[in-house]
Amino acid sequence: MKLKLAIIGLGQIGASLGMALGEGQNPVRRVGFDIDLKVAAQAKKNNAIDETARYAEDAVADADAVIIALPLDAVCEMIELVAPAMKSGAILMDTAPVKSRIAEWVAAVLPENCAYVGLTPSVAQQYLLSDQKGIEAARADLFRGGIIAISTSPQSNSKAIKLAADLVRLIEATPLFADIVELDGIMTATHVMPQFLGAALLNATVDQPGWREARKLAGRAYAEVSGPIAHFGDSASLTSIARLNQENTLRMLGSLIAALQALREDIQHDDYDALAERLERAYAGREQWWQERLEADWSAEDRPQLETPVAKSVFSNLLRFGGKPPRREE
Repeated sequence: MKLKLAIIGLGQIGASLGMALGEGQNPVRRVGFDIDLKVAAQAKKNNAIDETARYAEDAVADADAVIIALPLDAVCEMIELVAPAMKSGAILMDTAPVKSRIAEWVAAVLPENCAYVGLTPSVAQQYLLSDQKGIEAARADLFRGGIIAISTSPQSNSKAIKLAADLVRLIEATPLFADIVELDGIMTATHVMPQFLGAALLNATVDQPGWREARKLAGRAYAEVSGPIAHFGDSASLTSIARLNQENTLRMLGSLIAALQALREDIQHDDYDALAERLERAYAGREQWWQERLEADWSAEDRPQLETPVAKSVFSNLLRFGGKPPRREE
């Protein structure tokens, strides 16, 4: 008997998950819902789902598991809508970039006999520079070979955690259990900050004196830095992330401003040796990350076993993006 999975939201993430689960002899029956009926029809045509539901409540009514693949600002409303319709023992998952507030919403509305697990997917290396979005960007191998973080809350149980890990392995990705607070900090640094940096650059240049000519000369560097503000949703979605993830957003904005200020002071004080050192460190760091990300050979690293979730993820040993920053030694 196949597991019935409801996928709510059939954009790039939701449709790609469905397409990956539709390959081979995977024991999953996929029911999809999207508020845009044309998108839902396209998802079915692309074999991202087996059938469509006209209403979200119908999609989840007898589903064993539900994945909500929507922007953060839409997740809360959808959880409130579908939670009462979920059957006993069903498992709720989501793919939003930050999880702590979602866990709070789930605690308030999810039936006691249901469970919640958060999923945070990362795309495969060959799609890192793609600027496509929506269902047209959906690919069956979007997550193949990548990492998908699994975060838990008091509304999680062993059955839900195992199912989430099994689904991740079915799409040929690697599950990585992560602390929900640290994961929010990590996603703020790597997903949210590039968007704010792009917004800052645009606000500092567009419609400013000289822009009429500057716009004609702005090239690849400008396009790459400003790109994230357009690639990952809209202003409402990013505003919602900042509002619902305020502490992490403020902390990382502070770190980003401090880093820019340090560059400014080096130039202001004619300390070009210090400036060169900062730039070289940044260049080397980017090169190392890019090579590691392309190779994606994470199995060679020393990290906790994946059979059971751990209180602190491997990220805590590498990056302190969650909670208070470590004290610096003078």
